[in-house]
Amino acid sequence: MYDSCTEKLKEADNRMKRERFLSICILLFFCLCVTGQTLDDARTRYLEGRYAEALPVFQAEYLNNPDNPSVNQWLGVCLYKTGKIIEAQKHLEFASGRKIPEAYIYLGELYTMLYRFEDAEKEFEKYQHAKRKEREALEALEQKRSYTGILRKASNRTEDVQIIDSLVVPKSGFLAAYNLSASSGSLIPVYEFFSDRLKSDETLYMNERRDKIYYSGGDASTGVNLYTMDKLLDTFGNEKMLPEAINKTGNQAFPFVLSDGMTLYFASTDDPSFGGYDLFVTRYNFTSDSYLSPNQLNMPFNSPFNDYMLAIDEEKGIGWFASDRFQPAGSVCIYTFIPNPQVQLVESDDAGYLAGRARISSIAGTWKEGADYRPFRSLARQKAASQQKTAGDFTFVINDRATYHTLSDFRNERARSLFSQALGNEKQLQALNDELSQRRDQFAGGQTNNALAASILKLEKESESLFRETERLRMQARNEEIRTHFNQ
Repeated sequence: MYDSCTEKLKEADNRMKRERFLSICILLFFCLCVTGQTLDDARTRYLEGRYAEALPVFQAEYLNNPDNPSVNQWLGVCLYKTGKIIEAQKHLEFASGRKIPEAYIYLGELYTMLYRFEDAEKEFEKYQHAKRKEREALEALEQKRSYTGILRKASNRTEDVQIIDSLVVPKSGFLAAYNLSASSGSLIPVYEFFSDRLKSDETLYMNERRDKIYYSGGDASTGVNLYTMDKLLDTFGNEKMLPEAINKTGNQAFPFVLSDGMTLYFASTDDPSFGGYDLFVTRYNFTSDSYLSPNQLNMPFNSPFNDYMLAIDEEKGIGWFASDRFQPAGSVCIYTFIPNPQVQLVESDDAGYLAGRARISSIAGTWKEGADYRPFRSLARQKAASQQKTAGDFTFVINDRATYHTLSDFRNERARSLFSQALGNEKQLQALNDELSQRRDQFAGGQTNNALAASILKLEKESESLFRETERLRMQARNEEIRTHFNQ
């Protein structure tokens, strides 16, 4: 009996090994067919910096040879360079443990992005020792160390701000998470206001009186700058580019102006950005009829990733900002926070704690002891009357000449029908997001069971799908109305 069971187990084990080997072969064959690359081709792409092209082959080679230090190093670097930082970590750590010199410097970079500055320095030390006779390598290392030092210093000046909520949304429609009061003005995509603009993530701010707008314009060759326009009778005109103090080199976008009409928040890729877009603030000076030199916001508002679109609702006492830190491509996290009347820094001698606050490792870790933030979260999710888009009350920008507020404003029946469907979807989306927020609160409150986690993931997928369909209907309605009544 024992021998029979043993033989069956061996047979099953061998069968599983054959199936696993076959799966690996199929995956390897598929990757090679799709990419048309051999391992040598992938290494060539890697050396040329074409990491996304080399990645599939290294992934397949890793499945076939997971204990090869060089394969782990190549795969780890490709993952890191294509934004998959967390996935890259284990491969670079494996290669570093097997004493692959190039893994040291990349793992040091990766630890820097994770705010693990002490660990980064250890990897840099190993790289320095391995490359001690190579001047170019040491010069490159010095640049990496300098950047790590800048981030470490910045993390020591982390602002003590209470992050009360976060929501991961599709980047293409992230403004849906900003529930501004009417007194704070409004935010819309630039392409919705200017009918000749291509669809993009760039945004436009319109003040409460709806007679002044701030927006970005330009392209990769000229750079993206910030502009303003004023309303002249029934149309906007008198375009002005904001001064050089704001529009420096790099790109400037995502403007927001406080209700005082003077305090401007915006995002810029210009130095001293930590990486990608960073958030800045400036203030209009009546004496000089210009803006003061912008100040870079502290961490956690800024990071080595893209941080942008900060907006503050003074009526609610709540703010929002967007960040793609540790997010997959196409997604962005919207953080909700309570603005400080004055900048207050986190006071601690614990470098690890400061780094965690800078990174926003834990939202609850930013809260004051005994404070109840549920009313603030509820207020943050509450849409203003102007955002309550019903069949008889909404704001829908057709182009810079027309904005509709009722279904009867539509002159094209198909456009009216499409937009009516979009309104119905928005009601369903609001209900979905309300349920999602409740379940997230339950999860944050300690009800961390598998069923709840699964339901949250399911609702997130449903919400994203419904949001995309709603945006498609809105775009179709706008295009149909423009085609039949504005292009004559």
